[in-house]
Amino acid sequence: MSAAPALIAQGNDSLREAFGKALSGLADEFQNVVVLDADIAGGTGVHHFRKSHPDRFIQFGIAEQNMMAAAGGLAATGFIPIVTTFAVFCLRAVEQARLSLAYARRNAKIVASHPGLDVGPDGGSAQALEDMAAFRAIPGMTVISPADPVEMKLATRAMLEFDGPVYMRTGRSPAKRVFGDDHTFEIGKGKIVRDGKDVTIVACGVEVARAVEAAELLAADGIEARVVNMATIKPIDSELLARCAKHTGCFVTAEDHNIHGGLGSAVAESLAASHPCPIEYIGVKDVFGASGEPDELAEQFSLTAPFIAKAARRAVARKKKAK
Repeated sequence: MSAAPALIAQGNDSLREAFGKALSGLADEFQNVVVLDADIAGGTGVHHFRKSHPDRFIQFGIAEQNMMAAAGGLAATGFIPIVTTFAVFCLRAVEQARLSLAYARRNAKIVASHPGLDVGPDGGSAQALEDMAAFRAIPGMTVISPADPVEMKLATRAMLEFDGPVYMRTGRSPAKRVFGDDHTFEIGKGKIVRDGKDVTIVACGVEVARAVEAAELLAADGIEARVVNMATIKPIDSELLARCAKHTGCFVTAEDHNIHGGLGSAVAESLAASHPCPIEYIGVKDVFGASGEPDELAEQFSLTAPFIAKAARRAVARKKKAK
């Protein structure tokens, strides 16, 4: 178990930049990696790879469905294709991801930037709040959402070492640093980043930093919150969730995604099969997003630390009432 972060600092790198730098740095080690781009390398972070390894960078233009299908063919010949675009554009290529990658059991990776409300001013039409749900439902597809630049670097390596199709979220905005340089990452495993006995807050992506902030708010009220970074949404770490349920007896889930089909649903499905207990959900409540700065939108759609803390208080009250 990792120690609780003493301070969450704002970093200069976004998750997309951390991914792009990590991928470029790993390219010589993984010489069969090729990057597929849909004319937005500057927006996904793979401009670093384009500069360092131009001979392994393939430009498809605005043709995401063709790009996704081509990844299946490249994987069939021994390459590890990395499909890169915005999360909302991945949704138009779900059929190709399903058939050409997952159904065909290809070793291809999809890396999506600009997920959730992090898109900001581009507005609701560009904010993918359904992507984790869509890709989690595809048989054999692994779904990852790292929390900070440190974890993004580790997850990029783990994704390349993993044999099978992967969908990984990055992010547009400068990311808050949650983990130290000693952090470790394993696909399919969650991590307790702050311990507590009263309630478990399970978060992924940008919500992990907010969950830690919420735990600090709760501590002022005498509520000890356990914070779990669940960077792998599928396969979910059911063993860890069951242990947390036994120790704390109630949950809050927090994600920059629709509350239907993403992390909250995955946690609920797991606990229903092992240790049912009260759960409160933090996420976008089944509506489309809006135009604004990401932090403002997080407040508008109730994703910030005070809302997580309020949900935790509700979960603790429900637990006490059920006894």
